Amino acid sequence: MPAALAALLLLLAVAGPLIAPADPGAGELRERLLPPGSPGHLLGTDTQGRDVLSRLLVAAGPSLAGGLVPVAVATVLGGLLGIAAGLGGRFTEHALLRTLDVLYAFPGVLLAIVVATVMRPGLTATVVSLSVVLTPAVTRVAFTEARRVRTAEFLEAARVSGAGAFTVAVRQVAPVITPVLLVYSSSLVGLAVVYAAGLSFLGLGVPPPAAEWGAMLDELRPALLTHPEVAVLPAVTILAVSVVFNWLGEALRHGTDASGGFLSEGAGR
Repeated sequence: MPAALAALLLLLAVAGPLIAPADPGAGELRERLLPPGSPGHLLGTDTQGRDVLSRLLVAAGPSLAGGLVPVAVATVLGGLLGIAAGLGGRFTEHALLRTLDVLYAFPGVLLAIVVATVMRPGLTATVVSLSVVLTPAVTRVAFTEARRVRTAEFLEAARVSGAGAFTVAVRQVAPVITPVLLVYSSSLVGLAVVYAAGLSFLGLGVPPPAAEWGAMLDELRPALLTHPEVAVLPAVTILAVSVVFNWLGEALRHGTDASGGFLSEGAGR
């Protein structure tokens, strides 16, 4: 069920511009803030008279990209760094982990804001800032798993047979820890979607007039008291997507019998 819902969300992100019932950028001030169920506007209109349903569908692409791409980057980069720290000597381990601990010490939201502030607002700023936030946590998980298997018999056999450090890391360790990383990273997608929307809400992510859930929430904020039935729709969408991906992460964790131990090493942001 959660996998089907996640797949549906990804399909909507791709097909959103094609199935949007109206032009998401075209508005009529005489039709501003129409309530949901109005003729021609199933979910009403925003402060500029633009169709909310169309904008939510078109915004699915950049909004989900702002959550999925940083998680993918953090999974690859954090996995490589974690393996290097887990298999390397004490100097490599301390150099990598202590450097990442500096980033890990900052609250995730604050670190994302700091990184995004020094960049030009846009999807690139969102991806880079959230990749910086998520990589240390994924690295911790990868390091824990790599350290757990580094004295395993199959690794010793590979070393005795003449395999180099790179070969051992790529062919022996990476396949073993990948399922754990995928399970943990899937649980980060919902958080990343919320962070991405937050950056856009603050004007640091995808800027208006482009449709993005966080930016839409900011645009509808003045109408929260007068027309809450319209103003809360982007927030409800963000919450629903976050719940779906969190549900997916839990389903994958239970399905692969992943223990809670590795989560305790990387969680907490």
